[in-house]
Amino acid sequence: MAESRGTKRPSSDGKPGPLTTDLAARIKRAQSESDEPGDAEIAAANRNMTGMSRGLRLGSEFIAAILVGAGIGYLLDLWLKTSPWLLLVMVLVGFAAGVLNVVRSAAEMNRAAPPPTAAMRVPDDEEDE
Repeated sequence: MAESRGTKRPSSDGKPGPLTTDLAARIKRAQSESDEPGDAEIAAANRNMTGMSRGLRLGSEFIAAILVGAGIGYLLDLWLKTSPWLLLVMVLVGFAAGVLNVVRSAAEMNRAAPPPTAAMRVPDDEEDE
């Protein structure tokens, strides 16, 4: 009724047997697979982005910064009764933050993009002559 599964307990002499070394290898493999994404994974994800997804990402970051700035300005105006001055100031701050975010994200995407090959290059007008 009780069948042997082929598992053996490690010997009591302190040396790792086949079961414990296999377990250690499986633990290491599982830990390496569950690590958080590093720069290589982020770069690979950015490399696979299409032009439309890049544009949507940059546009949404820009609009989100402006909306957050406007929301903070509106709430400060309600609280301090300075309408509409803080709203206007914070919209400008949100605009500046949005431009900064777009520049940072575009630079990150350009760093992660593969370098152009000779087949990808478009000849200049001067080279056509």
